[in-house]
Amino acid sequence: MSTSPTPSTSIVFYDIAMRPPVETSCLAPNPWKSRLALNFKAVPYTTSWVPMPDIPNVRKSLNVPACRKFANGADYYTLPIIHDRATNTLVGDSFDIAVYLQKTYPNAGAGDLFPPQTLDYAYSPAHAPLVPLTECRDGFPEYAKFNVNVDAAFTAHIQLAMHGMSELFDPATAEISKAEFVRRAGLSKFEDFALVGEKREKTKESLKNMLGGLGKLFEKDTSGPFLLGTKANYADLIVGGWLRTFSVTLPKSEWEELRSWNGGVFGRLHDALEVYAQVK
Repeated sequence: MSTSPTPSTSIVFYDIAMRPPVETSCLAPNPWKSRLALNFKAVPYTTSWVPMPDIPNVRKSLNVPACRKFANGADYYTLPIIHDRATNTLVGDSFDIAVYLQKTYPNAGAGDLFPPQTLDYAYSPAHAPLVPLTECRDGFPEYAKFNVNVDAAFTAHIQLAMHGMSELFDPATAEISKAEFVRRAGLSKFEDFALVGEKREKTKESLKNMLGGLGKLFEKDTSGPFLLGTKANYADLIVGGWLRTFSVTLPKSEWEELRSWNGGVFGRLHDALEVYAQVK
């Protein structure tokens, strides 16, 4: 199989349409992981922007089943999805997308997304998350476990970002999207997500402590800014996807705080991944 697809057989990447212009308002972490991976692999792709309320219908129309479920067993329909027209393959989970890209185009772009390494990080949230977390997927088990734990860690603190997230909703569908988040969380109104005063400070401190543990992995190779020094891999992109989310949803002053924690480890990581953050 060719490792150099041509533009005529490019990948279609399905991402969530937020406030126009959509190219400057991407925020969801899992689509960001896949976008970073696509750019890392330098495979030709175009983005199909899907309004948030249309995601279930789009997945169903593509015959891509939901890859996660709510606690009550109901399907959780979300993005990303890729359709690789070179192989006529559809993949509907961010981790599976990265595995697919590595196995199908092993030598493309910047090379290996999954070099061997030990990713010794674990996080157990105190409360059930607002949305179902990605399960441990097949392939590259060290990275799969890391993905699950990083998702759990950041999701446990996502309430800090909810107000900023709502400001990036497409005005045409904002009320529908807010109602869906309220329904998932079992709240009465979107304003119940508000996190202010002492509660906000405690959650920020918890986020700082969580990142302190995660940051130790990035401090092992001092040549940085990546886990393995000067070359990025998918574990960096997993964290980088979440940093992209928080960079546009936290208040600017809080994002600058986060960037400075752990001696600036996460600020440097975020900036170094800018080369893979093009929105096409």
